[in-house]
Amino acid sequence: MNIVFDLSVTDELRSRYTVLQLDTFYFPHAGKNCTAFCILDNIPISEMTSMDKTIELHNNLLKNYKIQNWKFCEDALEHLQGKWNNELDTFYQDLKSRIAEHKVSNLDSEWTGIITKTNINA
Repeated sequence: MNIVFDLSVTDELRSRYTVLQLDTFYFPHAGKNCTAFCILDNIPISEMTSMDKTIELHNNLLKNYKIQNWKFCEDALEHLQGKWNNELDTFYQDLKSRIAEHKVSNLDSEWTGIITKTNINA
């Protein structure tokens, strides 16, 4: 799996590989957001028939994360863990940990799910 950012995701790239959105980061020093995507090119044949549904579930996971629908996210993560040749499992585990923290932190309605990066090396 490779990780690329907004400007690197082209139509040509999407036509050749499975491209999934991951997180969006805010870089205060640059004053802008940047979204990370993963490029998957080693999908097991056994997952090919359900790939469209798995992509849809992944995308819905991110949508529901941003609106704090934790139950949907937890259920989706149970189904997504182990997919994509396990390449996204660390991302899914990190998201699961963040959700556990968010559930007890009482986020306000202005929360967007965007991660602020003050240290570019972090």
